[in-house]
Amino acid sequence: MSLIELFTDYILNRKNLKEYVELRKTINERGEFNDAKLLQAEENLQRLKKEEPEVYEGMYETLTKIYERNAGLSIEYPLDFIRQILKMYKNSQTPAQVYEEYKRVLEHYHHDV
Repeated sequence: MSLIELFTDYILNRKNLKEYVELRKTINERGEFNDAKLLQAEENLQRLKKEEPEVYEGMYETLTKIYERNAGLSIEYPLDFIRQILKMYKNSQTPAQVYEEYKRVLEHYHHDV
């Protein structure tokens, strides 16, 4: 499996990104995020799951809908998901605001070419 396929599996199946960080050390491919960002994303996901479970579920539901539509560059879907997760708890936006922003992706029309 390639690194992006593993990453996608970890994101879609809600696996612990700390395990992914260790696994990818055995693969000679470059990833989009460094270890610190992935560990921060995992912390944010766990915090979100505990503090705002409805937003946590909504983020994954949106990701699932994005995959079902398959209207963009599918390799970007899990990467964009983590970018959104990394925005949470970092600035003045609340997790709910980040979620609302993320859902707007569904309003856009794209196609793989």
